[in-house]
Amino acid sequence: MKTEHSIQSAFSIASDRYASVGVNTNDAIDKLEQLSLSLHCWQADDVGGFESSGGELSGGIQVTGNYPGKARNIVELRADVLEALRHIGGSHRLSLHAIYGDFGGKKVDRDEIEPEHFASWIAWAREHKLKLDFNSTSFGHPKSGDLTLSNPDEAIRNFWIEHTKRCRHIADEMGAAQYDPCMMNLWIHDGSKETPAHNRLRYRRILERSLDEIFSQHYHNMKDCIEAKLFGIGLESYTVGSYDFYLGYGARKGKIVTLDTGHFHLTESVADKISSLLLFTPEIMLHVSRPIRWDSDHVVILNDDLLDLAREIVRCDAIDRVHVGLDYFDATINRIGAYVIGCRAVQKAFLQALLEPRNIIEQCEDNGKFFERLAYQEESKSLPWPAVWDMFCLKNNVAVGEDYIAGIQEYELKILSKR
Repeated sequence: MKTEHSIQSAFSIASDRYASVGVNTNDAIDKLEQLSLSLHCWQADDVGGFESSGGELSGGIQVTGNYPGKARNIVELRADVLEALRHIGGSHRLSLHAIYGDFGGKKVDRDEIEPEHFASWIAWAREHKLKLDFNSTSFGHPKSGDLTLSNPDEAIRNFWIEHTKRCRHIADEMGAAQYDPCMMNLWIHDGSKETPAHNRLRYRRILERSLDEIFSQHYHNMKDCIEAKLFGIGLESYTVGSYDFYLGYGARKGKIVTLDTGHFHLTESVADKISSLLLFTPEIMLHVSRPIRWDSDHVVILNDDLLDLAREIVRCDAIDRVHVGLDYFDATINRIGAYVIGCRAVQKAFLQALLEPRNIIEQCEDNGKFFERLAYQEESKSLPWPAVWDMFCLKNNVAVGEDYIAGIQEYELKILSKR
């Protein structure tokens, strides 16, 4: 266990080292403290939700593992989220799916949800100084099938249009209550296991009309985000809401495009998409995940892809235009631990990006000194950022280093093991 004295001493040395390359460590900490992550509620209960009689997971979503102690109700889920936040420095948000309403044990179908079903969430979030984001839920329902908003069946399509309209209204109520816009994310699984007999345009044209109807109502306290996907399990050959579709729709209609880092070919660079989207769409929503061979939603770790993503956002001076959420669900390990590992990894990546000696590196590039540019980029990887991270944790009253492990183990022993 590191003592406060040793942390401060190491930070002082690190600050001097960073100052030698033109970086202010206190400024980096201040900026990191302003980065609010949107935690995903569905990590706590394996995307179960609180509908009284919902369907099984569908739409290409698959949760692996059955580690003991998952949240079984709204009380347990809220307690688990608060426990996770106890180990994550800064002020953050919580992202809810529509199936997580406070339904009081009553069956409320998706096209019947109201703001009242989320009133207790709004009050709870206010009590704990959290802000809420929201997601429509098109999967795990008898009417999900392979097609929802792009379904040629008018009755099915209208059911999901009504559901999504109501989600936008709920998001607007959340935003008004917290005096900060609620990020309302729309993702549908629509697709086909085999290549469709009809041309692909047919279903995308239907989806475009559905979106136009959904977005016809203007709200002041929420922001619309549209999320693409490469494919889903059982829907491998064709995805209606592809990246190209939503990029075109978002740029044309002024909507925020959501980039889920697990929703692309594994060789694609999501970081490379940031600068293009910033030119043509107002903001960006991120769902940070870790794909292994497919959209497998592994717990986020501090790897090169995450570092590249954070560096690109910081280099674009776009932290205020990029909303950072997480989206993974691992049921093979302690779920609170999964929250904490992923969130702290994202924060570490952004801290390293904020500590990069950008001025020196950019000057090298501007002057055509490409050896020097590469040299500084490589040497910056060895700068003492962990000492700055420890100070960030100390300032924010969260566990330093590996000390959070014991706290989560204690919570598992006292709470999770008794479920």
